Amino acid sequence: MLELINIRKRYGNSENRPWVLKGINIRFRRNEFTSILGPSGCGKTTLLNIIGGLDQYTDGDLLIDGVSTKAYRDRDWDSYRNYRVGFIFQSYNLIMHQSVLANVEMALTLSGVSRAQRRKKAEEALKRVGLEKQIRQKPTELSGGQMQRVAIARALVNDPEIILADEPTGALDSKTSIQIMDLLKEIAADRLVIMVTHNPEIAKTYSTRIIQMVDGEIISDSDPCEKEEINTTKTNPRSTNMSFMTALALSFRNLLTKKGRTFLTAFAGSIGIIGIALILSLTNGLKYMTDELEHSAVTDNPITIQKTSFDLGSLISSITSSSEAGECPENMACSVDDLVQSSVRSSEGLMHINDIASFTEYLNSSEKISEISDEISFEYDLKPQVYTK
Repeated sequence: MLELINIRKRYGNSENRPWVLKGINIRFRRNEFTSILGPSGCGKTTLLNIIGGLDQYTDGDLLIDGVSTKAYRDRDWDSYRNYRVGFIFQSYNLIMHQSVLANVEMALTLSGVSRAQRRKKAEEALKRVGLEKQIRQKPTELSGGQMQRVAIARALVNDPEIILADEPTGALDSKTSIQIMDLLKEIAADRLVIMVTHNPEIAKTYSTRIIQMVDGEIISDSDPCEKEEINTTKTNPRSTNMSFMTALALSFRNLLTKKGRTFLTAFAGSIGIIGIALILSLTNGLKYMTDELEHSAVTDNPITIQKTSFDLGSLISSITSSSEAGECPENMACSVDDLVQSSVRSSEGLMHINDIASFTEYLNSSEKISEISDEISFEYDLKPQVYTK
């Protein structure tokens, strides 16, 4: 069913980081109660998360019914976690503002099961763990053992093939721990249960197989599974299919659970949206006003192009350079006529003749010019002398 081949894991991309798992090779049967023992930090929980698809291995391969998971996409992992694996955590991970029934129904909600079927299956799962009378209560009204039973019911409601338990009795007293372990042993009769624990006494009493881990390696296995014992019957994968209306209803229900926070978030968000709208409005208004001013200024001062043009800037530059060069003889005054003649000589070549005919043809043929201009008018040098009787 499950086979781990040389699984190695380290966190981060640096090659200097230590390996959390150092080449794990192990197989699991379809029906057995396996306990993984070891000191804190030896990689037990990391191994359990990799088996459950909550974490990804760095090297090696995980085979599910003989199929490699190297090519698994996100939707494949979602389907695997939702339908084939049930999780039981030490901290319960219950939604405190939801009822016991709603917590158990959550796994079925993600699977797209109808409301009537969700309720029926959730009630059956709670009855199996002995909580049929507490379905309306909130988790805050339950004891630690009862909350762990709710977590077990949530793990069983989808009828998964694998149950993964991470220290399920770590936060419970001895009497309650025995009750939870009896329940897990009963569950292991028809499915695979893998439990991580620090308590060797519990492991020896209830488990059919004990695996010892130290520093990311398996050092002992009380009942190794041979390759011939693995059932590789493939199961058709199912995809999660939550309806849009169900997701909308869940979102609305969660918003109503904390009305004050929802109101403050909405109020702060509305202030931000209104501020952005005001800034955009001012920006667009200023741009529109600037365009109007530019348009009116251009209309009042039209662009005039004549047949002949004169480069006045070049003329001033030439006069200045002639004056600085001292063209007047030393100790002699320059008359106005001299300055005029010097200016005329300097202005030679500064007069240009524009090709008005070609430019006029371009104006008449270009659609772009007519779009960006208000009016185009022509004046001619021809001034006929007309006499009338």
